[in-house]
Formats: sequence, C-alpha cells, structure tokens
Amino acid sequence: MTHTTITAVGGYAPERRLPADAIEEAWGNAPSGIESTAVPAGDEDALTMGVAAAKRALDASDVDASDVGWLGFATTTPPVAEGDLLARLASMLGVREDATTRLFTGSARAGTAALLDAPDSGLVVVADCPQGEPDDDRGQAAGAGAAAFVVGADADGATVTDHASHAEPAPGVRFRRSGSDRVEGLGVTTYDRSAFVDPIAAAVGELDTEDADAVAITAPDGKRPYRATGALGVESEAIQRCTVVHELGDLGAASAPLSLARALADGDETVLCVGVGGGGADVLRVESGGSVPTSLALDAGEEVGYADALRLRGELSDDEAGTGAAYVTMPTWAESLPQRHRLLAGRCPDCGALAFPPQGACPDCRELVEYEETRLAPEGTVEAATRIGQGGAPPEFAPQQKRGGAFGVVVVRFEAADGEGSVSLPGQVVGEASVGDTVRGVLRRLYTQEGVTRYGTKFERV
Repeated sequence: MTHTTITAVGGYAPERRLPADAIEEAWGNAPSGIESTAVPAGDEDALTMGVAAAKRALDASDVDASDVGWLGFATTTPPVAEGDLLARLASMLGVREDATTRLFTGSARAGTAALLDAPDSGLVVVADCPQGEPDDDRGQAAGAGAAAFVVGADADGATVTDHASHAEPAPGVRFRRSGSDRVEGLGVTTYDRSAFVDPIAAAVGELDTEDADAVAITAPDGKRPYRATGALGVESEAIQRCTVVHELGDLGAASAPLSLARALADGDETVLCVGVGGGGADVLRVESGGSVPTSLALDAGEEVGYADALRLRGELSDDEAGTGAAYVTMPTWAESLPQRHRLLAGRCPDCGALAFPPQGACPDCRELVEYEETRLAPEGTVEAATRIGQGGAPPEFAPQQKRGGAFGVVVVRFEAADGEGSVSLPGQVVGEASVGDTVRGVLRRLYTQEGVTRYGTKFERV
C-alpha cells in the first residue's frame, strides 16, 4: 500500500485576539478552557485564510503551485452555499486549470477526511471560522484558522502510516441547520460527552496509539479533547503539547489539522490526528523520520474588545454593498482575475514596458499590443500612502468600514520577477504601512455586490 506523505506544512490564524475575560465581562461566563479566540478581520473568511496557509505550505516546499495536480479544500464555513470555491482557490494560488479539485464539508471531520482522501501527490487546504449565537457556549468559543499540507508519495516527510474511522447516524456534538450560519447543539451534557468520546473509542480499535508523542484532536472547547485520553490510551500532556484551542478557540474542521501542523513544526515524530464530528471520528497515525518544512503564522497581535469582535464578525453590520464609483461589471471583473488574484502584469512586446492591468494601449509606446504575461516580484515598496475614514470611500467598501473602521490605501512599486522593469499598483492595506515600507500581496475579500463576494489582492507590511 502506498502511504501519503506530508512534505511541507503551512498554517495561519488571524492576529486579532479576543481575551476570555472580555467575554466573561459581557456575559458572566467564558468558554471552557479557552484563554482567547482568534477573530478574523472584516475582509477575511475561510477561503482567504486557506489561501494564506496554502501559500505558506508551498513556500516551505520545493513544489510550485503550477505543478499541483490535485487540490482539496475542507471547511464547514464555505463563503457561499452554492458556487465553485475550488476554482477560486486554484486561481488565487496559481494552480493549473486542469487540476482535480475536491471540496470536503458537512462536519468538523472534513479536515481529516481531506487528508485521508488525498492521492499520491497534491495540496490539502483546511480552513474554518465557525459561528454560534453570541450568548451561546459555541459562539463564545468560536475562533478562526487554517492549515495546508503539500503531500507526496514515498517522499521524505511525515507519513500517514495507519488510520481508522467510525461513523454513526447521530448528530454528534454539534450541527448546523440548512440556511443557518450558526452551529447548535443539543445541550445535554451526558450525550455531548459520549458523542465526542464513543466514536473515537470505536475508531481506534487495533490502531497503535500509546506511543504517540502528540495528539492533534478536534477541540470544540478547551476541555472536551482531554476526555478522549482514555479512549486513545494517551496522557493529557500529549494533547496539550500541540493543541491550538486554548489560544485560538474552536476552529471547527481546522482544529485537528492545525494542531497537527504545530506538532510537525515542533518536531514530534509520532502524532495522532483525530477528527471528530457529525457522529463519527477519524484517527490518523502520522510518523515523521525527521524535520518537515513548516511555515506557521499563529502569533497573536492586536487584542480587541468584545464589541469590536462582534463588529469584525459582522454581528453588528450589513455586508451587502450598494453600487458606486468602484463598481465593476462581472464580465470585466472576470477578465482581470489573474491580476487581482496573482498580480500578473503584461510586458509590451514592442518596447518592453510593463502594464498593469495588461489592457489597452501600451503606457509607453501607445501601441495596441498582445501583452506577454509577466510575474511581479513577491515584495514591493510603498510610494504613497493615505487613510480613508467614514464617508470617504465608495459605497462598496462601507461594510468593511463598519466592521474594521478606517483603512489604509497605498501605491506600491513592484519590480518584474525577472528584474526587467517595474510598475506601480494602488491597493488597500492590511494593518499599517508607510512610504518606504516593504509590502507583499495578501488575498482578502473586497466587497459583496449583487450577492457575489469579490476577492482581490491587498498589501501588508513585511
């Protein structure tokens, strides 16, 4: 049997953190065993976080995105109920158009299911940002994060040497109704405990687990995972060693995969990756003979208050934008996706000048030409910077202002990747940036118009 091997790992979590004591001050109680939760920015969702993790995994590997032939995306919180998210993800990463793509969703086991179904080589991306009612334990524990794995057969790295699964026709620990964006549960303590532990015990069977250095397990709160120590035959320290729930909160389908990413980054040689959800469980035994290239961005940045967290999560605002000066028709938007997703410029075949976007007459020689696709360097330099406050932006960006307040806008000078020429691009800033700063592109939500969320590149300071 050929075993899938993880050859590189990426991880991402939003920098903003909501401390548990802020939740306790607001509601009189805090989620069990959680010190803080990761709060996505107003322009982040499962897709943009997945892109961030995937880019880190690809950068850590020796694999170019254009060589990826299989792409899997796992989430319980897809930004749209119907629509081809995989095509968008592939475009944002630069994965070739004929790659096989698969979506995994429906339960918090989606992440481990994607790892199990990955073929001999490919890219697995897992991202989630579950939501519950603000006054509910699930809503208070909700976090956000993503993990990505470059996989290959019979290669150096961390290999899934054994696995087992078990599922029952039961709702599990939690569920989400059709048409709702909020997870719920039955609220019966004895049932919740058995619904979490029993599928793990049934799945483990003859699987060798006692020698695990670390256990990466789905964590709907900070206490539930430790109830599985008996079923897995491990000590609680093995779970605590790599879990991300205490500082990031409940990450849904990304909980176990991101904990696995941390374990591999720490050099743990034998890791159990346990996905629990929807009445079932997957248990993967992952063995590493040495270091696996990893690139994780999990550190905390800004601490936010409870009201700010609600705004960022969209609890206090309407995300639907009107039309205005920034309006671009969908056909025109679709034509510019390579530029918006991957910052692809065009080179004039007559004079060699760069154009962005590569449309219309050449900016230098004024000839109408067929531009040659040209990659830009990954980093650029800010030439001009300003901030836009309330009332200063087109209506398309009003929801973003309601969530996150004033935002920065910059003009960035990028050199061509081959060093031949440069071009200046305008765009929004994630965080802060000043003239002279070095920035790089990040994929974020721009705005939702006519029911369709549009994504594009913004810039963040390196």
